[in-house]
Formats: sequence, C-alpha cells, structure tokens
Amino acid sequence: MADLRMPDINTVIIVGNLIKDPTFRSTTSGVPVANFTIASNRKFKDNSGAIKEDVCFIGVVAWYKLAESCYENLRKGSAVLVEGELQSRCWKTEDGFNRNTVEIKARRIQFLNHRDARHDEAGIYDHDAEVPQDHDGGDGSQFSEPPEQPRPDTDFDFGYRGIKL
Repeated sequence: MADLRMPDINTVIIVGNLIKDPTFRSTTSGVPVANFTIASNRKFKDNSGAIKEDVCFIGVVAWYKLAESCYENLRKGSAVLVEGELQSRCWKTEDGFNRNTVEIKARRIQFLNHRDARHDEAGIYDHDAEVPQDHDGGDGSQFSEPPEQPRPDTDFDFGYRGIKL
C-alpha cells in the first residue's frame, strides 16, 4: 500500500468574548504582541431535553499591527471573530517549572461590537506581516514560526452580521 500523506491544514475560526482586557508588550526585538483569552459558548440539549451551555476558554496571540489594533480597541466583554492557527509553546517559569499552552495565533480578527471612529470601515484587522523566526516571546519562551502560507479567498457567512472571511 502506498504511503498516505495527510494534508497540512491548521485553521481555526472561533467567535467569543474577551474575559479580560488584552495584555500588550513588545518582544526584546521590539515586535508588538497582544495576548487575550476568549470564552466561546455553545448551547445544546442533553438527553433529557434540558438546555445546557458549554464554555470553551482559549488563548489568542496577535502580532504587529494586529496586536496594536487589539490593544487599542478591545476590552473585557468585547465580541470577536478570530481566524488563525493553533500553536503550542513551552517555557520554564522562574521557579523552574515547565509550562505549556495551546493557543490561537491570529491571522485575522474581526471586532463584532459596534464600530467607533477608531475602527476601519469593516472593523476587520489582518495580520499581513510574517512573524520573525526564533524570536523571544517576552516570557522566556521561544517561538519558532513557519512562514505564512497564502490563504485562498473564502466566501463563508457564519450568520454574524454578514461577516465574510
């Protein structure tokens, strides 16, 4: 039997609300980075027919102008649509413990709350710049990012105010 090659797909699209204000910092090389966590809710009926709610908390990291836009425009409770890819990273704490996390490296974030003067026409911010190789994330962790691959245009409507990805 021939070797089967799996496609190289790592794409996440999620909608949620920030659980607290984003944090903003710059790496040692001056690259802006913003981190925040969103809560994404899912309602469903259990076997008895009762409506239940499940909440998923996921971290998001944004770089460059996307990070600056998030820090300037997002606050606790802000609704966002995040498109990106899952990444995992590991680091050692000051007291010597190993830590790891899985988060979304955002390529695109759409602010779903009402627009104000600081937003562009659609409220969409794209991450067009490539993340540098082997840069320091500022918390002692080392990120090693593959170069961004071109993304095909999509025309999905997720029912959120006519958002087009």
